[in-house]
Amino acid sequence: MIHAFRLAWTEMVLPILKRPKRLQVAALCYRDTPEGKRVLLITSRDTGRWIVPKGWPIDGLDGPGAALQEAWEEAGVRKAEIESDPVGFYYYAKGMTEGLTIPVEAQVYLTRVKELGEDYPEADERKRAWFTPERAAELVEEPDLQDMLRAL
Repeated sequence: MIHAFRLAWTEMVLPILKRPKRLQVAALCYRDTPEGKRVLLITSRDTGRWIVPKGWPIDGLDGPGAALQEAWEEAGVRKAEIESDPVGFYYYAKGMTEGLTIPVEAQVYLTRVKELGEDYPEADERKRAWFTPERAAELVEEPDLQDMLRAL
């Protein structure tokens, strides 16, 4: 009986508990001002906490392209220059509609904003604001993202 329990645990339960991380792409949006760099943060739709625009990879787009698409949909970024290689990664637990959480690795692309639009897909669902990198680092929850913001 113990053997059957151990076998069920190692072959059925543990794989569920040790789900692999899912990948998302994120745009760390900034602009240069006379007072220094400013970072664009948005609020999440569910908890209202401050985050960077991010989402799942999009078929037909590379990482930077998908990150730019998310920056448009979630923050209204119309024109931007985006780095082709990620500036870093951060990890978080994403809450799903079924009440479960999944581990996510977000690949972050540095994005220099040239133009923002006022009318964009999620304008009514989120707030957006510009912050100094230090203040943005204080507002987000993820330690690796905080480090990236402070390094700006």
